[in-house]
Amino acid sequence: MPQALDTLAAMETSGGEPDVIGREDNSGRVIVCDCAAESPSGRRSLCYDDDALAARKEHRPSGSAVASAAAMRAALLTEDEYRQLQQLGEFDLKTSSWLATPADIRSRGGALFGDRRYGRVFVYHNGAQSYYAARGFRCMVRV
Repeated sequence: MPQALDTLAAMETSGGEPDVIGREDNSGRVIVCDCAAESPSGRRSLCYDDDALAARKEHRPSGSAVASAAAMRAALLTEDEYRQLQQLGEFDLKTSSWLATPADIRSRGGALFGDRRYGRVFVYHNGAQSYYAARGFRCMVRV
């Protein structure tokens, strides 16, 4: 339980506004997710993963979304989890969030991200090396 408290504290201090969004049927564990209206402010301007970070020759960001989530002992949202979160409210109207990317996409240099525009949820692709001031990541933890 102390590890989960550390993760929740890291989510909170980086602007994630963690909140309970459900409960697992099989285990009864509580599902906590970043529920800030926009991608957490303390987790933006990151490329997708450390391989992408290492591949950048210049203008390198300070880190990667995957490594930052791992350091928090959390995981990036999958596409399905992101769509489920978007059913609970309207998130990422001005920002976007990196999403856990399937290996076949990542092996080709890409990564997924999502946002909400025009009243719809979109999932797009971008080069994993890219980073933007308005793109961060959301994470989820089961307690």
